[in-house]
Amino acid sequence: MNYIGISSGFHDAALSVIDDKGNILFAGHSERYNKDKHTKHLCYDIVEDALSYTTSRDIKIHYYERPWMKFLRQVRSGEKPVLSNLFVKEIIGRGLLHKLQDGHDGKVHTHNHHLSHAAAGFQTSPYDDATVVVIDAIGEFDTISIYNAWYDKNGIAKYKKLWGQRYPDSIGLFYSAMTKRVGLRPLDEEYILMGMAAYGKSKSVDKMSTELIKSYRDITFKDNLHTGVSETFLEGADDMDIACSAQLIAEQLIMNVISKAKMLGGSKNLVYGGGVALNCLANRLLGDYYDNIWIMPNPGDAGSSLGAACLGYGKRVNWTTAFLGYDISGNYPTNRILDSLLSDKIAGVASGRAEFGPRALGHRSLLADPRGDDIKDKVNEIKRRQKFRPFAPIILEEYADTYFDMPRGFDNSRYMQVIARCRVPELFPAIVHHDKTSRVQTVPKDGSGIRELLEKWYVLTGCPMLLNTSLNVRGEPMVNNRDDADRFENMYGVKVLS
Repeated sequence: MNYIGISSGFHDAALSVIDDKGNILFAGHSERYNKDKHTKHLCYDIVEDALSYTTSRDIKIHYYERPWMKFLRQVRSGEKPVLSNLFVKEIIGRGLLHKLQDGHDGKVHTHNHHLSHAAAGFQTSPYDDATVVVIDAIGEFDTISIYNAWYDKNGIAKYKKLWGQRYPDSIGLFYSAMTKRVGLRPLDEEYILMGMAAYGKSKSVDKMSTELIKSYRDITFKDNLHTGVSETFLEGADDMDIACSAQLIAEQLIMNVISKAKMLGGSKNLVYGGGVALNCLANRLLGDYYDNIWIMPNPGDAGSSLGAACLGYGKRVNWTTAFLGYDISGNYPTNRILDSLLSDKIAGVASGRAEFGPRALGHRSLLADPRGDDIKDKVNEIKRRQKFRPFAPIILEEYADTYFDMPRGFDNSRYMQVIARCRVPELFPAIVHHDKTSRVQTVPKDGSGIRELLEKWYVLTGCPMLLNTSLNVRGEPMVNNRDDADRFENMYGVKVLS
């Protein structure tokens, strides 16, 4: 038996495959195949690629939410839903079912949206039990969920919901509304708002709280923020101050949820998922409540394709790596990357299987020397990004505490899950943000290509880290195959090595 999990129809379409031993055979993003960022469509090419990894013709399909419940919420909220979105077979496309006709019974099993988030987190975690927190913009009706999760005597994952919040009260919708208010794209550029927060002051917190927040304790809002706020809201306020204030309010709301989870849950382990879990600035505070924290590297809706497959499989899956997507075969080009870094200070890499998640972890990366004063501006220029935007360091794990004050609960940060204050920011201007913090990625002694690269770089330079950012430009998906890499190389003048 193989289990295919799907998220599609609304945004960030993705597809995952698990076998009957719990091995993750494939997990990838549709946008990297059809080149339409945040695409809602499950394109033909990702289906073809995923099916090449299947090990059985006996296949069960699992979908990450219940379309009829989402349709009902859209009707109740006054939206104009698309009638075809009632039918999951129409959403995922009959092409997939046709490709599977020999081994598939034609059924598509649907699951609750937040339960798919929870399963993606818990069943990939190392824990036998956990308190699971899911915070996002909106599922069907749910916007926050807290679960107890454990495995029964047969190894089947069990979930008991302890508390939740429902539409329209939503931390995710609040943050998206503030993203839109400063002129950024909601459900896309929230991470830019998070970066802007370091440049602002908390001047708008009181007004924002008074006009928008009904109860911090209950996580309720005075208005439905699904379509944003009025054009006159905080008129005249500086965008950076709005970003700072929005981040501070979001952090307070998130920590109120985590505090509630600590009080209601029965576990010392926290599993955190949903799109809001990508707010690595807020994540630095989680260690105030939990010592053991797991945030899988793709906690948003795309990651719920894996969550749906996990619910179909039922048991703990064998999580070993985030490199689960399209494969550019061949050995990791360590020595050629080193040569490029030493001569040009910047190098691209597209090698091995692509990352499952929104952040490049070394297989589809733009790498650079973090020590140069001009490197940050050069990389932002290549990527067509605003100059204030920060970059992340990738560092040998055993040196993380030497250079960064890692937050409690995060002995490592292998998937860029949290920010940490740099102890010597003057040495690494390319990877330190305005507030002297960095979104750290640590690399263990795992024998990987990126580990070998960092080790050799350290021997040659005495520096145990590199700047690491995704191999794309603003508004485009990450490079996926070698054709994409060649296009990037030709258009932006950076060697991309495979």
